Amino acid sequence: MWRWAAGGALALLLVGGAMVAFVSPPGLLSLADAALGGGSGTRRPGSAIPFGTHGQTLDVWRPAAASPAPRPVLIFWYGGGWVKGDRRAYAFAARAFAKAGYVVVVPDYRKVPGVRFPAFLQDGAQAVKWTRDHIADFGGDPARIALAGHSAGAYTVAMLALDRRWLAAEGVDPAIVKVGIGLSGPYDFYPFTSKRSIDAMQGVADPQSTQPIRFARRDAPPLLLVTSTADTVVRPRNALNLAAKLHALGAPVTVTNYPGLSHEEVVMALSKPFRGKGATLGDSVAFLEGALAAE
Repeated sequence: MWRWAAGGALALLLVGGAMVAFVSPPGLLSLADAALGGGSGTRRPGSAIPFGTHGQTLDVWRPAAASPAPRPVLIFWYGGGWVKGDRRAYAFAARAFAKAGYVVVVPDYRKVPGVRFPAFLQDGAQAVKWTRDHIADFGGDPARIALAGHSAGAYTVAMLALDRRWLAAEGVDPAIVKVGIGLSGPYDFYPFTSKRSIDAMQGVADPQSTQPIRFARRDAPPLLLVTSTADTVVRPRNALNLAAKLHALGAPVTVTNYPGLSHEEVVMALSKPFRGKGATLGDSVAFLEGALAAE
């Protein structure tokens, strides 16, 4: 559930004299972000591009300026408790990273209750495969692919980065993932207590196989795990526990715990209207640049 700060709720937005209603909170945020110039210097060369085997689609964003060399690539998965979300509503996140110099892919994925685990991971792996095969057509470098996501999207990032079987099943070398960023993600949440996790993981023979922490490994790609002290949706222990296990194994991991930010505010801080709420964008870009430069 999204909560709005900074002087009240973004309940209504006037665009070109017409009132926009019945838009999701992330969608409203993307509209506000665009109105305040969050999209300047970026463009979307690909919209609703089909990928995978289940009718999924994705958008591609990039800097507007031409580049003599291929740009690094970021695949961003939105959250929504595995039950909701839409790639178009997260244009604010795509534009933020595109403005920082990345070719950004934002895929949709199938949702509960239409599917259960592991369908959303299979969709994630197919998005990585599409990116490997096609991102050069958009000026991206398939040798420099990073993953990022918020909440349920961060879960996808962690599982694709740590559990090799999902990418391997799509014929993709798991080493294609050079770096991962998880924003407010669930990584150590068994036994399941929330309705959303119970519904999403329903019927799995081995529930521990759904947990990113189980697949922590020394040769994992560098991971930035972002959490926040006021997150009551996905508790900070998820990031702290996974980071501790990776650190004990000698894997490259950084954990950042923002004081006072809620679950939603961590990702909202990627947008122009709420960038002052936290350092999500600056910290993420700095981590990406450092990890990719070390490749």
